Parts: sequence; structure tokens; C-alpha cells
Amino acid sequence: MNAPADLAQARFNMIEQQIRPWDVLDKSILDLLSVMRREEFVPLAHKALAFVDMLVPLRGPAEEALRKGQCMLEPKVEARLLQDLRVQAHEKVLEVGTGSGYMAALLAHRAQRVISLEIDGELARAARDNLQRASISNVDVREADGAKGLSGEAPFDVILLSGSVPEVPQALLAQLKVGGRLAAIVGSEPVMRATFVTRTGDAAYTTAQPWDTVAPRLAGFPEPSRFNF
Repeated sequence: MNAPADLAQARFNMIEQQIRPWDVLDKSILDLLSVMRREEFVPLAHKALAFVDMLVPLRGPAEEALRKGQCMLEPKVEARLLQDLRVQAHEKVLEVGTGSGYMAALLAHRAQRVISLEIDGELARAARDNLQRASISNVDVREADGAKGLSGEAPFDVILLSGSVPEVPQALLAQLKVGGRLAAIVGSEPVMRATFVTRTGDAAYTTAQPWDTVAPRLAGFPEPSRFNF
């Protein structure tokens, strides 16, 4: 799948057969997906999977990559998260879990500035290279554990956790502006829910969970204790 015509057709099929049926109907999002070259953010060994409806491993054996959360989410999940976050051109975004840099690239086209935190140094370096090749200059990729967010740069208009967590840490919610939104995939297999939290006041939040999916765990987020004392 190297010829430009083949790539264009594969990208078209991804949008029409995977993404639209998942209720991603925002034309500006669909237009962005049609021009953003997802295949350039996929490791060479997995280029053939760039437009497939599956998780794409980013480093090491596939099973280990999935266990460590070192993978790209399915295209339909990325697209639906991006649509439902409603990122605006003036907004500052924090992403936790850079991975390949693809989601940061999508966010960059919607937002004023994106700071993306990646706990794995090798992935962080690869993401920077991918973003540079894509001529995206408003993303700052930092090697850091994102579970506590980035209080020194807070508050943020949007926070996106690009993977699943057992629960949303209060430390991240506290870094939202009033009116800001946080998106995460929350829960444990077999049922996880896309969770969107909006900060409505100093200590007030509203939560919506409009759809279900399953995603690998982000590193650094502790599992809650099974016992209550």
C-alpha cells in the first residue's frame, strides 16, 4: 500500500466505513482526517495497519505494547474523542499519552497550543520526529508522567487522556479552567466508558458518558484499592 491512489482509497474507506458509522459527522473533523497522514505516524513495521480498525502497537512485541498501553487507538475512537471534545482555535490543550503523536497532531489543527506528556522517552522522541515531519509546530512533547498533569502550565481549556484509566484523578480535574473539558476512557474491561467532564465552577463538575469502548491502560495511573476502610 504505497501508491498515492492506494493510500487515498484506504483513507477514504477508513473514514466512510469506520468513522462515519461511529457517529462522527462533523465535516471539519472528517476533512481533517482526510488530509492528516495517519500512515506517517505508524511505525514502519505496521504501516499496513494505518487505516485498519484496530489498535496499532508502537514498539516491541504487539502483546507487550498493548499491555503497556504503547499503541495508537482505533481511528474511530480517536475521531469520536476529537469530535466530542469540541476543541476551539483559541484553546490550550493538555494531552496525556502522546504515543505516536498522531492525536496531538489532530488536536494541534484545532487548538492554539498543545502540550503532550509521554512517560516513555523513546516514544516521546519518535513523536517529536513525526510531528516535525508533518510540519506541526504548536505541539510541545514532554517526557513526563502525566498522571498528575502539569500544574505549572495550568489551567487548561481541554485535557485529553489518550488511553484508559480506572478513574479520573482529581489532580487533573483541578487543572481545568471553568468551562474546560476533560475526556478519558474510564473503567475496567469488559466495560469502559468514554467520559467527558466539564468544570462548571470552582468545585463543580458535570459528567457525561455517551458511549462505550475499550482501550489499553495509560501508564502511571494507579488502580484503586478493592477495599474500603
